[in-house]
Amino acid sequence: MTVKETKLKNCFIIEPKIFEDERGYFFESFNQLMFNKLTGKSVNFIQDNESFSSRGVLRGLHYQVGEYAQAKLVRVIKGNVLDVAVDIRKDSLTYGEYVAIELSEDNKKQLFIPRGFAHGFIVLSETAIFSYKCDNFYNKESEGGIIFNDKTLAIDWKLSSDKFIVSEKDKVLPAMENARL
Repeated sequence: MTVKETKLKNCFIIEPKIFEDERGYFFESFNQLMFNKLTGKSVNFIQDNESFSSRGVLRGLHYQVGEYAQAKLVRVIKGNVLDVAVDIRKDSLTYGEYVAIELSEDNKKQLFIPRGFAHGFIVLSETAIFSYKCDNFYNKESEGGIIFNDKTLAIDWKLSSDKFIVSEKDKVLPAMENARL
């Protein structure tokens, strides 16, 4: 596997080594020892989640605060998404900046999103199965969010906004300047 740090400190793109032949392919989607060695991080993932969504579904931007903050390792099993991580660490030099990367069943890339980041994605294919590991359990009282169309972030979601399918809960999230950080 190869690991490349993004412009946001401690946020990494991970590309597995894929072995392909006439039978199909094989790759190691996660190896704790290699992950720790290549990122310099010691993360203990304790929960795996999976979602299925249709084209235009936009989930985010979500995060957990305080003792329930979560690091995530995300990937796409089926389909194609634009995945976005926003640095919400107030003491960070890249506070308020984001990275966006296409994750797909074809490229098999993963994104490691450390604690202190908001996260969201939009489905670019007809459907997508999205998988993520978390290093902390979800806690409803600790959830936070930023509206997907925050003008200061100006995220290019790669689809026309009239194609977005957004939950009622996500439609009323605050702008970053008013978010619970």
